[in-house]
Amino acid sequence: MAPSQRPAKKMVSRCNPETERGTLVFDIAGYSLLKGLGDGKFIRSASFAVGGHDWCIRYYPNGDWSEDCKGYVSIYLELMSKTTGTGVMACFDLRLLNQATGDSKVLKNQVITRMFEGVHLVWGTKIFMKTCELETSPYLKDDRIVIECDIAVVVGTLVHASETVCEIYVPPSDLMDDLRKLLEAEKRTDITFKVEEEVFQAHKFVLAMRSPVFEAELYGPMADKRRQIMIEDMQPAVFKALLHFIYTDSLPAMDDLNENEKEEMVKHLLVAADKYAMERMKLMCESIICKRLHVDSVATTLAPADQHNCNKLKDACIGFISSKKKDDVMASKGYEHLKRVCPTIFMDIWENAPKSQKI
Repeated sequence: MAPSQRPAKKMVSRCNPETERGTLVFDIAGYSLLKGLGDGKFIRSASFAVGGHDWCIRYYPNGDWSEDCKGYVSIYLELMSKTTGTGVMACFDLRLLNQATGDSKVLKNQVITRMFEGVHLVWGTKIFMKTCELETSPYLKDDRIVIECDIAVVVGTLVHASETVCEIYVPPSDLMDDLRKLLEAEKRTDITFKVEEEVFQAHKFVLAMRSPVFEAELYGPMADKRRQIMIEDMQPAVFKALLHFIYTDSLPAMDDLNENEKEEMVKHLLVAADKYAMERMKLMCESIICKRLHVDSVATTLAPADQHNCNKLKDACIGFISSKKKDDVMASKGYEHLKRVCPTIFMDIWENAPKSQKI
């Protein structure tokens, strides 16, 4: 179903759970005596009411009934009340009191959210803490440990009754699409550009809004009053792509170009973006070029990056060169051109290259 055809009527159910909180404290003296209970044996704390239900802590001094918990202390939260319907949802953590500082600590970030229902009326951690670690920790003092459990119980109805809501669909913005159509249809244009043998119609106020260079050229003190302006340092395809970005804030798809042609086109667009002070377009071109760096192209990329103040792309090129073997870079087709056009840039490469790979 198309977005504009979405129904105006829909059903809404809301989940807004309320909770009641409490803390259970189980103060256990005679730790060493309880070790004699045997594997799988436990003691319970007194029950404590939270959220309309009774809860207690189970403590297994020698681990619960599982084989893999031997040598561990096991601790569980148990729901003592009978459940009806879907059970009881609770979020809880099990912690030990540091008797030296008075602070309690959740071990291993053991915060648990569980549904207590049917046979699952007990949840916790069977490998809560190694017995040997507990006996040398500040949690055991004077043959006594203190277990605390912070619990939040969901109370009331989880899902509220459904309600009917009338909805008016708001379509996404089509401003850029409208501007693109305005450019393509050449409606109400007031400026013409001639690039080689091709002519492009545009709107002065759009160009001025998107580029401070166009603004100065078309509306500034030295504004060009001609209705046709010659562009002599740019190819028609590049200027067309520049206009596309100005009107749509995106680069054209370039599906008709192969990979090498796309790479060259993006480099030309970077130069055009720098000329007309369009920083977003410039950064987009830098990002695309950066992802396509390779040994054969990095030298020819570094020269225009330096000339057009593309600092991020320049740093990426220098880092790329520094990470490669110097013989591979020197053998590339653009290396000699780079030395001739930008000789000072080699100081940057020298300072960033590892000592074992100086160029």
